[in-house]
Amino acid sequence: MILGHRNIPVRSVGCYIPWRQVPDGRVGTYVRGDCRRRWSPRIVAATPPFKGEPNPAVIAAMNLGGAHEIYVMGGVQAVGAMAIGTASIKPVDMLVGPGNAFVAEAKRQLYGRVGIDLLAGPTETMVIADDTVDAEICATDLLGQAEHGYNSPAVLLTNSRTLADTTMREIDRLLAILPTADTARPSWEDYGEVIVCDTHEEMLDVANEIASEHVQVMTDRDDWYLENMHSYGALFLGARTNVANGDKVIGTNHTLPTKKAGRYTGGLWVGKFLKTHSYQKVLTDEAATTIGSYGSRLCLLEGFVGHAEQCNLRVRRFGGDPRLWTGRRLIFRKPAVEGEGSNYLH
Repeated sequence: MILGHRNIPVRSVGCYIPWRQVPDGRVGTYVRGDCRRRWSPRIVAATPPFKGEPNPAVIAAMNLGGAHEIYVMGGVQAVGAMAIGTASIKPVDMLVGPGNAFVAEAKRQLYGRVGIDLLAGPTETMVIADDTVDAEICATDLLGQAEHGYNSPAVLLTNSRTLADTTMREIDRLLAILPTADTARPSWEDYGEVIVCDTHEEMLDVANEIASEHVQVMTDRDDWYLENMHSYGALFLGARTNVANGDKVIGTNHTLPTKKAGRYTGGLWVGKFLKTHSYQKVLTDEAATTIGSYGSRLCLLEGFVGHAEQCNLRVRRFGGDPRLWTGRRLIFRKPAVEGEGSNYLH
């Protein structure tokens, strides 16, 4: 008997590429990094107009990334058009890509009609640091993500009280000069946290509990965190690595789980576009007879006589066993071994 899996690409995928004050610079990650031509036979990409016109750089990136169809449209309209279809757009099988709260809600309502990558909330960042780094780098990395929006959680997790105190003072200094402080300040004041732990083991437990989207690890044991972290979106290891560079240049991908979803899913990657389907094949008459014998009994225990007859037919056809379904009742077969019990019920 053969039991197997086949990994089959999703046939058509819609990629939504949003923009904020400027077009999203991660378009290459969303299209090129995921929906490659060699995976999905049909890749549709949509992005809003920029100042009323298609943005040449974004359109070029979509084309280079492998999109077969490119549409200049944004928001819920774009997501709905790709999922449901229009007079000129055939519907896709799966939607991927980030967006605002309205796009996320549209994806939630469309899930089931189409597949989605994940439902993402506001950007989250966590910095895990000990006294091997300084307050400036911690504060900069926290505020660099807090500027995403007014509700972007930023958490410093440390075992150094000195680093905790100096980082908070450094954050105040940077907020006085940061051009995006109007966004970063309320985000930090309402959603920022500094958590001081006694040990690295405690820091690990807290980090896994929070399950932040981005986790920067800057300690004397970065690889230890890599080996033991189990709930997060993406790890950025070492002081040389940061979320911004991960976004724009070196990141494997940046559509990542938020709101503790890292407990049960990872981020968007090429494997999300593969469906794993099972198959089975019974190769010999002996196997068909043995499996059918067990299958028939189990079906009858559940009261599924028609199911049982599927099994019985193979037993008769390939095993020459005289077990019969007469159309009115099941023929009772005498147990082969005393006390074994019947294979069938009247």
